[in-house]
Amino acid sequence: MSDPKISASLNVTGTANAESIAENIRAAILEHRLAPGAKLTEAQLCEVFEVKRGTVRQALAQLAGERLVDLEPNRGAFVASPTLQEVHEVFEMRRIIEMAVVERICSGHGTRRLKSISSTIGRERRAFESHDFTAWIRLSGEFHTELAALTGNTVLCECLSGLVARSTLISALYESLGKSSCSFEDHEGILAALDAGDSTKATELMARHLRDVELKMLERPARGAVDLREVFAKPVERNKPPGM
Repeated sequence: MSDPKISASLNVTGTANAESIAENIRAAILEHRLAPGAKLTEAQLCEVFEVKRGTVRQALAQLAGERLVDLEPNRGAFVASPTLQEVHEVFEMRRIIEMAVVERICSGHGTRRLKSISSTIGRERRAFESHDFTAWIRLSGEFHTELAALTGNTVLCECLSGLVARSTLISALYESLGKSSCSFEDHEGILAALDAGDSTKATELMARHLRDVELKMLERPARGAVDLREVFAKPVERNKPPGM
């Protein structure tokens, strides 16, 4: 019998499918509930999501294509563990793309919709102040992807979304939970420069922000075994005292 605490995103028929399982695992990685190197045991995932191995394998293959999961022959699936070289390469690409985003916005693409970005930063600040670190991590990435969305370039947005996801994975490897290098104060400064149409300042602030994020990433690796049943339990159940 399945554990009633387990919560999975379901499709309209009430059954978990490969896409919903991939989304659950992706969210757990990006919210630091699954650390780099954590083993994604097929049998446990089948139990958690009440599906057969074929569905779990489809989900893992999808995440492997996003480079969030490593599939190792005869060993199984593991949350990816980025190397230092990958850290530098990811942030090099982010600087190239996000400099273009800033310049495009300052040239008039999306400036009327900057209020939505201000709202995201507000939620990011509130999540930090309330110690909701999983929401804080997610929102810090959304600041960058939502800025990119203002350009209207879907290919650019797809590229940046993948890079931001990998950046968050890197932060899970090198940072302690509750200590994010992506500062909402920096985001506020970048937004103010964009709102003023100051392309030079906005570009300079974004470049400095991404450089600082990259440098601050390298603190300590996250390790340790993980119980997938606990990872995917409902938040209210995870927070209950023992015996409740």
